Amino acid sequence: MDRKQEVLNDVVIKFAGDSGDGMQLTGTQFTNNTALLGADLSTFPDFPAEIRAPQGTLPGVSGYQLRFSSESIHTPGDQWDVLVAMNAAALKTNLKNLKRGGKIIANTDGFDVKNLRLANYPDGVNPLQDNSLEGYELIEMDITKMTREALKDIQMGTKEKDRAKNMFVLGFLYWMYDREMENTEKFLEEKFGKKPEILESNLKALHAGYNYGDTTETFTTQYKVEKAKIEAGSYRSIMGNQALAYGLIAASVKSGLTLFLGTYPITPASDILHELSKHKNFGIKTFQAEDEIAGISAAIGASYGGHIGVTSTSGPGLALKGEALGLAMMLEIPLIVIDVQRGGPSTGLPTKTEQSDLLQAYYGRNGESPLPVVSASTPSDCFEAVYEAVRIAVEHMTPVIFLSDGYIANGAEPWKYPNTESLPPIHVKFKTELGHNEAKFQPYQRDENLVRPWAVPGTPGLEHRIGGLEKENITGNVSYDPENHQLMVKIRQEKVDKIALNIPEQTLDNGPEEGDVLVLGWGSTYGVIKTAVEELLEEGHKVAHAHLRYVRPFPRNLGEMLKRYKTVLIPEINNGQLVKIIRDQYLIDAKAYNKIMGVPITKAELEEEIKKFLSVHA
Repeated sequence: MDRKQEVLNDVVIKFAGDSGDGMQLTGTQFTNNTALLGADLSTFPDFPAEIRAPQGTLPGVSGYQLRFSSESIHTPGDQWDVLVAMNAAALKTNLKNLKRGGKIIANTDGFDVKNLRLANYPDGVNPLQDNSLEGYELIEMDITKMTREALKDIQMGTKEKDRAKNMFVLGFLYWMYDREMENTEKFLEEKFGKKPEILESNLKALHAGYNYGDTTETFTTQYKVEKAKIEAGSYRSIMGNQALAYGLIAASVKSGLTLFLGTYPITPASDILHELSKHKNFGIKTFQAEDEIAGISAAIGASYGGHIGVTSTSGPGLALKGEALGLAMMLEIPLIVIDVQRGGPSTGLPTKTEQSDLLQAYYGRNGESPLPVVSASTPSDCFEAVYEAVRIAVEHMTPVIFLSDGYIANGAEPWKYPNTESLPPIHVKFKTELGHNEAKFQPYQRDENLVRPWAVPGTPGLEHRIGGLEKENITGNVSYDPENHQLMVKIRQEKVDKIALNIPEQTLDNGPEEGDVLVLGWGSTYGVIKTAVEELLEEGHKVAHAHLRYVRPFPRNLGEMLKRYKTVLIPEINNGQLVKIIRDQYLIDAKAYNKIMGVPITKAELEEEIKKFLSVHA
């Protein structure tokens, strides 16, 4: 049968089904396959908080969104070209974001009376049969039946066979987008090599899905997306938590310091522990503590002992670590506190993304406890950003809070392998002996940046007292003197402020040096702001984009930059946090755009908001 091939520039696919349908695995495998082809890509996994959500229900839908393109892209897309719906709930939850004319690949077995009832469709209503999907291209496939047929010769129970449905879907999509399957075959062999029946069932289902597309006369068109035109080099697909772990390893190797992670598992930060625990060959030490407080306390001990102490968590855990974090600030030791933000408050929305902890990172400790705050903008940016956080912590003898979020942590994009030589040095200065003019070691004798010396416990002649009580300037002795306390509070604040002299000035990501609107962002809003501003610039508007990595202290030229625009707009996935700080520090009437739905801001939403302010200045 003759097939025609259509070349596309950009495709967005949403895989959706029950938590047990393997949509995350399907999406990840298709993503890895896409990365090998050299297309640019961006992903957005979306899954329930429950380990096994109620089967067939709307809250139980698990999804994985993938956008791939021959052009440079920065978001996983606002709307989808293809929706894979394994059951009625998956269709109902996701249909609103499918483009008109888009494809629906529906598993008809998931639209029986039981599944329709669980998805809250009225009795007798089936969206596959009532013409409600007119305007879409509906591809009906009894995936369950065809998977069972493909596996009829394998001695497995029906329930076990049905677990291979996702591989049937994946095989069909590999055919639809003219892909080879070797990478997934290799993955399955590595994962199930010691379980031959499971391996065989998955491989057979994968090939059956591909062959179904290839032999069925219903499908006459295959689609192809060419390689993206990106800078030459070696690339891989990487998720934010992976890139973060690799950044920590790189900082450990570059500095010559052992890395110690003391942590307690919490969504969506747990993968940092999982990844670092695989790399003991770099001398990495990981410790899964009994709770959040024990995790940070162990990391503080590692830092005190002359290592890079790291602890990882999300918003609820950051609250629990608050007292110990105040201790680390008083001790003035290098410590990295990673907060992968999620929806709150309390346990909130554990699997949904939010930029909800900036104010907690700024102010969420008792007393005056200023700490540097560094933020990542994309999955791959986690590598450089956390490396920089380690550099600041070590060179300025201070804990640093590193902010990521669920969107960054679980999303994926291409990452060009960095050259080791290109990484900036991390200057480690241990004090090993008394100076010529020193009769006694003074643990809080500071340099020009107000940084105290780092003396490893047990170093002869450098014995000293350290603790959480207020200390006397220079000597470190316990002090309750009122004037000394005020002096120490001011010194600790000035020490953090002076970090601005050791970080780059703020630059524009895009747009003119002055104009009508500056869109100022931080964290995971990077991609949508960049995309929206690029399109508005093409339309001739005077709009620019600046994105913050250094959130405390701010780059020293930020205030001057903000004053060159008539309006400063700050989009955030929270109820307005950075905007409060900017208004406070720079006394400008910054405008806020906030979305608090557990999902990223879309390009269309942001463009509409920016245009409101552009029209005022027209």
